[in-house]
Amino acid sequence: MRRRRFISGLLGAGAGVGLTSSSGGTAGATPVRAAAGPHDWRTVPAPACATAAQLLGVAAAGPDLAWAVGEEGRNGSTRGRPLALVWDGSAWTRLDLTHLGLSGGYLNAVAGSYGAAWAVGTDTGGVARLLHWDGTTWQEADFAGRLAHGTALTGVALDADDRVWLSGRNSDGCVLLRGDTDGWLWLPPPPSGSTTAPAGLRVTRDGNVWAYDSALVARWDHEEWTELPAPAGLRPYVTGLLPVADDDIWLTGFDYGVGGPPGKPPGVMLKHWNGTAWAAVTAPFTVGMLSAIVDDGLGGPDRIAGWDFWDQTRSHHLRWEGGSWVSERGPTSSSAVLVNALAAVPGAGGYWAVGMTPSSPYPPAQVYIEQ
Repeated sequence: MRRRRFISGLLGAGAGVGLTSSSGGTAGATPVRAAAGPHDWRTVPAPACATAAQLLGVAAAGPDLAWAVGEEGRNGSTRGRPLALVWDGSAWTRLDLTHLGLSGGYLNAVAGSYGAAWAVGTDTGGVARLLHWDGTTWQEADFAGRLAHGTALTGVALDADDRVWLSGRNSDGCVLLRGDTDGWLWLPPPPSGSTTAPAGLRVTRDGNVWAYDSALVARWDHEEWTELPAPAGLRPYVTGLLPVADDDIWLTGFDYGVGGPPGKPPGVMLKHWNGTAWAAVTAPFTVGMLSAIVDDGLGGPDRIAGWDFWDQTRSHHLRWEGGSWVSERGPTSSSAVLVNALAAVPGAGGYWAVGMTPSSPYPPAQVYIEQ
C-alpha cells in the first residue's frame, strides 16, 4: 500500500517536474558562471510549512537571491495552497501570499534575474495565475487572455533582456506568450497545431525559445517554428530540455512503460538528438526519474537532477564529465527524498535542488532543499 501511495503522488509530482524544468532557461541575463567539476551537495534548512508540502520550481539570480515555489497542505489529489520561499544569501524565508486572495492552488514554475522575476501557477478553479516579483514579495500580474476560458500557463523563462516568455495555451491553441514593454503577444501555434500547453520552456543563449513536452519539441526563432519528432515512449513524461546545438540536444524525464503491478516505478528517460533522430542514452541508474537539466553557463551540458528508486534516501544527480554522464550523490537523509527542480546559480557557481521529503506529497511531507 505504501508503494501505491508513492506512485500516485509521483504522478502528481511528475506533472510538476515537467513544468518546473522550465525555470532554468535564461539566455545569459546574469553573469556567466564557471563550469564546475564534482560538487559536494549539502542539505539547507527550509522553513516549516503545512504538511503535504513540496517545492516544484526554483530559480536563482545570484548567490544572494533565489526563489522557490510549490504548494503546501495538499490533500491527496486535491491541490493545497500556493507556497513561495526566497533566499537572501543566508537563509530561506517563507513569503506571505495572503494578499493575492488565492483560496488554493499551486505555483509550479519560476524564473528570475536581478532585473526581473516571474512565477506561474494555477488556482483551485483551474485559472492560470501569473505573479511578478516586486523586490519584496509576489504580486498578481495581468496577461493577455487572463481569466479567459481555455487559457493555461505552464512554464516561464527570461531572455537576455529580461523579457518574459510563457508557455501555455489559449482558445486558439497557441503555446507561447511573450511579454515586454509593448504588452503581451501570443505567438502563432507550431505547425502541428498542438492544442496542449507544453510542460516546459527554455530560452537558449542565442535567443531561441524552445517549448517541449512528451508530444511537442519545437523551437521558435522569432520568425517561425521548427519542430522535432516527439520523443518516443509508451507513457513518457518530459521534464527538461537542453539544446546545445542543432545536432546536440538533451532531453530528460521518465516513462512508466506498459502494464505492471500497482506501484510500479517509472524508468529513467535520457535521450539525445543527433540532428536526425532521438537516441536513448543509458543513465547511471535506470529505475526512477530525471527531473531537470542545467547547462554549464556557456550552453553545454552540466547537471541533471534525479531520483533513484533503489536508493531513495539521497538525490541522484548526474554530472557531465569527459563526454558522458556520471553519478553524483546528494547528502543522505533520514527519509526518502524527491528532487523536483534544479537551478544553477549564476556568477559564483553552485546549484539549488528542491523537492520534498519523503517522496510523495502526503502528510507528513515537507519541503526539501539542497545546495
